[in-house]
Amino acid sequence: MRAKGMAYDTGFVTNGVNSVPHWDLDLVRRELAIIRDDLHCTAVHLVGGDPGRLESAARVAAELGLEIWFSPYPLELEPDLIRALFLDCAERAERLRATGAEVVFVTGAELSIMNRGFIAGDRLGDRLDHLLTDPNGRAERMAEVSDRLGRFLRTTVAAVRERFHGKVTYAAIPFEGVDWDLFDVVTLELIRSAEVANQFRDGVRRLVDQPKPVAVTGFGTATWRGAGDVAPRSMEIIEYDAASGMPQRLNGVYERDEQGQADYLRELLDIFDSEGVDSTFVHLFALPSLPHRPDGDPRDDLDLASPGIVKVLDGRTGDTYPGLPWEPKAAFAAVAEHYSRSADRHG
Repeated sequence: MRAKGMAYDTGFVTNGVNSVPHWDLDLVRRELAIIRDDLHCTAVHLVGGDPGRLESAARVAAELGLEIWFSPYPLELEPDLIRALFLDCAERAERLRATGAEVVFVTGAELSIMNRGFIAGDRLGDRLDHLLTDPNGRAERMAEVSDRLGRFLRTTVAAVRERFHGKVTYAAIPFEGVDWDLFDVVTLELIRSAEVANQFRDGVRRLVDQPKPVAVTGFGTATWRGAGDVAPRSMEIIEYDAASGMPQRLNGVYERDEQGQADYLRELLDIFDSEGVDSTFVHLFALPSLPHRPDGDPRDDLDLASPGIVKVLDGRTGDTYPGLPWEPKAAFAAVAEHYSRSADRHG
């Protein structure tokens, strides 16, 4: 594995509301240094909807010597607004690349389901239902999505390349059927569920057996027992506030299983490494919008739904890293151990 990476949340923006309300660049600097030094990462996948935050975090990452995957992540936007966001970010990423930083520009992730204009439906659940619920005509619906996304990417990537002169990729869901001739790196969100577990390694091997380097983003699972079996949808135990769209509580009582999350990540990293994947980005470091609340109603412990490898504390700081508002989960140690071993093997 060439690039050993971690996804880092700079704040997702939905209807003008940022999921990380307070932006503290000193905190970002400390966390990115921990990602480099304690998790043994060589790259960071910076995701979020605020171009200024992405640029400031990327500058910190560059100072730390990390490879940067600059990844604007639009939510519930129409194609014209998505393109405008990407072009703004492409200019910012190019300014950073011109200073000597190693930067890969990611022209979005799973655009077809997370935004409007590619699949019928104003909400994510509506779009997934339209696409997947009725097996009759599903192949035709997927082909239509692929066509719409393909047309958007062809025009958008051309415009991005006029502004950004480094490597360009897109973080695809496999069904989106992306034309990889447009990109320098084949990047897929490969999230193993129980349904595909017996085919997963072979699928990775086939993916790697093509000319372009392969990166894997988006892989991870939540922290409740059994989450790994339904990992692509393991966060769907959250109830959201109808007005703000922010997480409120869990839809039931779930058992914490940090070891299960750690084992899941360890197994996938072993597969990706042994099968020759070029770059991996664990999803993800922390989700501040899903805090750990161990006391009181168990449905209030939103961290159970989080794929974060640290648990964000509610109104206090932790002990392992004094002054920081989180504590490592078992997955933190699993990722650190794998990336450390990989670094030792590959020198």
